[in-house]
Amino acid sequence: MANIIGGIGSSHIPAIGMAIARKLQQTPYWKSFFDGYAPIHDWLAREKPDVAIIFYNDHGLEFFLDKKPTFAIGAAAQYNSYDEGWGIDTIPPVIGNEDMSWHICNELVEDEFDITICQELGIDHGLTVPLQLMWPENSYGHMQVIPVVINCEQHPMPSPKRCFNLGRAIGKAVKSYQKDLKVVVFGTGGLSHQLDGRRAGHINKEFDLMCLDKIVNQPEELLNYSIRDMTELAGSQGVEFNMWLGMRGTLVDQVKQLHRNYHIPISNTGAGTLLLENSL
Repeated sequence: MANIIGGIGSSHIPAIGMAIARKLQQTPYWKSFFDGYAPIHDWLAREKPDVAIIFYNDHGLEFFLDKKPTFAIGAAAQYNSYDEGWGIDTIPPVIGNEDMSWHICNELVEDEFDITICQELGIDHGLTVPLQLMWPENSYGHMQVIPVVINCEQHPMPSPKRCFNLGRAIGKAVKSYQKDLKVVVFGTGGLSHQLDGRRAGHINKEFDLMCLDKIVNQPEELLNYSIRDMTELAGSQGVEFNMWLGMRGTLVDQVKQLHRNYHIPISNTGAGTLLLENSL
């Protein structure tokens, strides 16, 4: 039986990819941010997961505003990154797990989730930057990845509660998968930030820290926020916290926080890092 061993929350800002490419990790601007991943590297090396389920949002590479699924899941043997125009390097191909992806998709439809199943899927910085953060020097080649895309760009967007419940359904599907695999789940994006409009540069540290507190063992207290609430409190791009809630939904009710880091600003963003150990 497959088991989810833990969840990881991480920012996925494209500037991180630029910093990695230029080897700026230990410069004053970046050092405290990148140092926050060392405990996660140790945990991943010790636990050796087989599969990473990654919640992220596509920023126009695969799904533009004219076609924007609420939820999409990759069911491909391989995923490739492409030039997004940010100047960040593409990364080597990412290996999928078609059988497990299809199992999850079938279980989600049985659970009455309407999903877009992608047998081809280009991946952008929302997924590639977290992979680079978790496995430096693109050392993720041993991992199988299942991408889960949540709409955070085009209204109407799914609510925090809906994204958490999607995670719950995925967690249940993983538990019913009969192959013996260790699974880690990523929630990526955010935290608070706004890139456009008169509030460009908005960061809400107090709200970010509250979310980092509550998501550990009181995630239900975050589920009554609406998309409008999240936009007002965390900025128009702060709704990316929905991916963290998707990750948290896959885990059991009470988890153990092994590590946490918060750093501002990184490219006008409140950058969070979180490692949660699941109770099997």
